[in-house]
Amino acid sequence: MKKILSIVVMAILVAVSANAQVMKAADLEKYAKERYGDKWLDAAMNLARGLKLDKNESLTYQQVIEVPGKTKNQIYVALNYWATATFKDKQAITLNDKEAGCIIISSTIDAIADHTGTLNRYVVNITPVIKIDIKEGRVRVTYTVQNYDVLKVEDGGWLGGLADNSSYRNDHQNVYSDGKRMKDDKTDRRLYDEQWEIVRHYPFVEKDSQKRTCAKALVMTHAYSNAIIDKVEEALKHGIVGNEDDDW
Repeated sequence: MKKILSIVVMAILVAVSANAQVMKAADLEKYAKERYGDKWLDAAMNLARGLKLDKNESLTYQQVIEVPGKTKNQIYVALNYWATATFKDKQAITLNDKEAGCIIISSTIDAIADHTGTLNRYVVNITPVIKIDIKEGRVRVTYTVQNYDVLKVEDGGWLGGLADNSSYRNDHQNVYSDGKRMKDDKTDRRLYDEQWEIVRHYPFVEKDSQKRTCAKALVMTHAYSNAIIDKVEEALKHGIVGNEDDDW
């Protein structure tokens, strides 16, 4: 049964790329390690010293990008193209208002952290809200995450074990890639969907039983904010494919 559990969790990890994202989890991890090192506990604590949660106790990043000489309409067209090309999920772009100069994106990135503890296993996903405000010659990007969405596998840790449950064997494929299951899905009693508030966990709370899971989750969440802002700036300055200009 442990083998079946591994198949389920691996299916979650493989499905990371199912919806087009700025960066897949494996690439994001490489990106994070290059910038912050691979000691997640230390990296998370170092980052926390410079982070401030907003009034809603969410992790929020904001940056203004100057685009001299570009009109509001030109900027909107470039970023609308970037958003629709990047986030293939039709539900990801929750607001696209040309007149107001505002694009809002909410799209899940799966399995940013996967930790096997003594008793349980945790797979962490995040769904950032990315708000892009557009004016003449400038863009403001606001990136917000309040919770980690967690798939908890009870008895999935080093000392855990799964009972020989034929219904589990038959239905394990019903576990969805984002760690959430449909209402009343009784796939397996050991699988739970939880939301962990960032402010209630490490490194904002030092004594945390999920310290190792949340350390990596924070670093990866921070790294993804940087990747988003980098990609927006790249799209504004060089386009999606690098040859989008007015000389054609």
